[in-house]
Amino acid sequence: MEWIFPILIGVGLSAACGLRVFVPLLALSIAAQLNFLKLSPGFEWIGSDTATVAFAVATLLEICGYFIPWLDHLLDSIATPAAVLAGVLATASLLGDFSPLLRWSLAIIAGGGAAGLVQASTVALRGLSLTTTGGLANPFFSFLETLSAAGLSIFAILLPIVALILVAALFFFVLSRFLPRKRKKAE
Repeated sequence: MEWIFPILIGVGLSAACGLRVFVPLLALSIAAQLNFLKLSPGFEWIGSDTATVAFAVATLLEICGYFIPWLDHLLDSIATPAAVLAGVLATASLLGDFSPLLRWSLAIIAGGGAAGLVQASTVALRGLSLTTTGGLANPFFSFLETLSAAGLSIFAILLPIVALILVAALFFFVLSRFLPRKRKKAE
């Protein structure tokens, strides 16, 4: 049973990486510094003072960048692969008791997959915002995404089961809104 929580925490943080790349990594770094989470061997650097400062600066720059209308679209194109990599890193950093094959398989599939799906959802919502409001609502969505990334990161660390439920709810919401529905033909 001890293996479930690192996976849940990793996937929750990875999903948050799909909203903001650096917010969950900053939360992971702080949690490691406070000895709240144990990082896998080779990933201890994430809990170092230097990494915490670097993640804090990157978080601040990322958050500010998403409030600049033309820069948010540029950041989205960079953030997609970065979110997947951050999701893989977040998950792998917590799976120390796993064999390397299982650790990296879970990190790539579950961590990278969760980050990629959430990031794709935010890109779709930002595109919808651009087409319907001319980009005027993008700062509002940026604020919501940042708040969601912080909240999901905190839930992933403190209440990983709640984070899993939130991530599942987000996926079902996005799937129900963006996948084409089959319509009954009137007979």
